[in-house]
Amino acid sequence: MDKNKFGKNVYKLVLTGGPCGGKTTGQTRLCTFFENLGWKVYRVPETATILLSGGIKFADLTNEVQLQFQEHLLKAMIEIENTFFTLAENCQRNCLVICDRGAMDASAFVPKKDWEYIMAKNGMNPVGLRDTRYNHIIHMVTAAKGAEAFYTLEDHLARSESLPAAQMLDDRAAEAWIGHPYFDVIDNSTEFDTKLRRMISSVCQKMGIDTGDRLAIGAKKVKFLVRSLPDDSKFPKFQDFEVVHEYLKASVRNTQPRLRRRGQNGHWSYTYTVRRPKINGQQVEVKTQVTQRDYNLLLGQKDDKHFTIHKTRRCFLHNNQYFQLDIYREPCHPRCKGLLLLETYTTIEGKQLMKRLPEFLDIVEEVTDNPKYSMYNLSLKEEWEITKHFCHKLEGPVDELGNPVLINGVSNVVLEPEHLNEALSKI
Repeated sequence: MDKNKFGKNVYKLVLTGGPCGGKTTGQTRLCTFFENLGWKVYRVPETATILLSGGIKFADLTNEVQLQFQEHLLKAMIEIENTFFTLAENCQRNCLVICDRGAMDASAFVPKKDWEYIMAKNGMNPVGLRDTRYNHIIHMVTAAKGAEAFYTLEDHLARSESLPAAQMLDDRAAEAWIGHPYFDVIDNSTEFDTKLRRMISSVCQKMGIDTGDRLAIGAKKVKFLVRSLPDDSKFPKFQDFEVVHEYLKASVRNTQPRLRRRGQNGHWSYTYTVRRPKINGQQVEVKTQVTQRDYNLLLGQKDDKHFTIHKTRRCFLHNNQYFQLDIYREPCHPRCKGLLLLETYTTIEGKQLMKRLPEFLDIVEEVTDNPKYSMYNLSLKEEWEITKHFCHKLEGPVDELGNPVLINGVSNVVLEPEHLNEALSKI
């Protein structure tokens, strides 16, 4: 979640997916939901639809003209989005910007070498187009995968895909966003109305908005211990990232603030996260994207009780489920050497969930609520047997408004994202 010049929240969301996945209806439902919360909502139209509905027949273009078209489409999309992003920056209300597809969707329709040529020619890179440009990506799986009886193109004049073609395009669209730090796949495992509520719930969860039981679906993050890392050839298409975590000193009791640096091929994104006690049984993590300068300044608050955590994060799709495999790297505490942890968000439980897990990974056990596999505890410098800082469960006193109680009554809440700019000014 970003802040604009008026201190209001700005959230940039991409809705993507294959044909007949529910993007259009989902936009409408999201718009209504957030407007009812008092937010301003902007809806960025799909650039490809605008161009293709103007008489362009892609199949009639030569290869050279197709490449030029894709380059102009990407540049036009970015300019249209920037127009709405500027409006959000100048909005005096909290603002949600919903993009009907985003920059990386263009890569789904271009050979890899052509996409790399377009990016290099225009001074672009995947981290900038995928990871730092948008706060959250939601992939609405096409009805052609799991809800074939409802697949139709009657309401979309610019599309004409058959069932197999729609399935292929859906796969390509999902693969284009593999690697974004906040990427959710909404499949067709439920009826359509529940699918839309799952989508809205996913947005609210990432934004840290408490909706009570209005959208209760039961999605949660689950974590599994993996015995060994198989050969790369066993994985579906994946993206690897270098990830560095630094824990910071907390001025608020029972919170765990940390910084993350996440990069690929020398391009980095930076995130500031505060993990707070559970509310209504749900773990709360508030995340804010920060600049490299702010990241370096906040490193001055590093907590010396913790080692720096180094990982390779492997992101991939399997069975319409988005997975992240964290491969812990040295230097690290001996407890982290060779550690492999698989994470995903899901509503599925028990045997059904186990069937959805990647069969090419040797899963040892689920460790979702096991404090031994909490990154906070894994990073502690002291041995667990003697340390006073091992966290069995993140919980603590709150005031009458539900906010964590401050240490010694300190009023300058340095480690809350809404006060981040104030905190940086005091460093």
